[in-house]
Amino acid sequence: MTDVSSIFIPLDIAGALQVVLLGFIGGVLSGFIGSGGAFFMTPGMMNLGVNGVVAVASNITHKFGKAMMGSKKHGEMGNVDKKLGLFMLITALIGIRLAVWINSLLFRGGGGDGHGAASGAGANLYISAVFIGILTLVALSMIRDLMKNTEEGTGPSKKISEFLSRLKIPPFIYFKVADVKVSLWVILPVGLATGYLAGTIGVGGFVGVPSMIYIFGVPTAVAAGTELYLAMFMGAWGALNYAWEGFVDLRLAFLLLSGSLFGVYLGAYGVKVVSERYIRLVTCLIILLCVISRAIAVPMYLRQLGIIGIDPALDPWFNRGSKYLLFASGISGVIVILYHVFKAYATRKKIHQTLSYERTAA
Repeated sequence: MTDVSSIFIPLDIAGALQVVLLGFIGGVLSGFIGSGGAFFMTPGMMNLGVNGVVAVASNITHKFGKAMMGSKKHGEMGNVDKKLGLFMLITALIGIRLAVWINSLLFRGGGGDGHGAASGAGANLYISAVFIGILTLVALSMIRDLMKNTEEGTGPSKKISEFLSRLKIPPFIYFKVADVKVSLWVILPVGLATGYLAGTIGVGGFVGVPSMIYIFGVPTAVAAGTELYLAMFMGAWGALNYAWEGFVDLRLAFLLLSGSLFGVYLGAYGVKVVSERYIRLVTCLIILLCVISRAIAVPMYLRQLGIIGIDPALDPWFNRGSKYLLFASGISGVIVILYHVFKAYATRKKIHQTLSYERTAA
């Protein structure tokens, strides 16, 4: 383990509150779409001045507690296929270890010596590039599927899962809760990719959830719940690996957790009261806005690495623009989700009051 404590940023009250807000927004998104919310929290911490590797490490550390609470809530609603989650975990743990090794190597090999604004710029650029590339592909694929299925109530495309089922690659494993039968040789690479991305950028859910939906044919709600169940184990393993390298900032982890534990319950309730099509639409829009936000910060890292020659005075402007867009997209998404949650709650309460009144009158 290497001492990298000097890269941990000082936290004042304003900074701590912003981290708690990141946790709350990420928690709502996590419960709603099963992503873990890391696609919002990791770049959010980077915008606050946290090194990318530390942001990923602290995020994956806090994920254990939040995912445990979120999967419990989804489990109560019958949305968790534990068997599927454990099969994916087989290779997810390998993927996380590989990601930690690469991130640690890039941090120490490029972009400074652990001190100053340019510290870990190589890892920051790598994390941002993977983030932008993977999540853009995921969002565009989901939008393409939504445009094909314009009728309300039409589920996600089954073309990939149906094609793979025709290949007949044994052994096949049946998963009762998800009500699907999937080849082990399809599950293992998906688990590896989910773990690798969770360890690289803290966003395993944006491979795991779409893969379960489009490749395995799992219902959206079950995919979200199962991903949170899987994230419990990935979070614990990722935390141990990053802690060994010295990158976990426990202050950030606990602040994120304090905000996300409440948010994840609100998001999990939203899955039951909002249509699958609407969940996917909200997911796509938030991802794309977060991708744009991260792209705005890329010139700053390129300058710090000496790849492009721009005025260093522009760095704060790049970071500020990235930060404001990220928070605007997250807050807007949460407002939309909470509106539908409270609207559904009010409707249900009104129905109960009507039924209660009718029974009293009778």
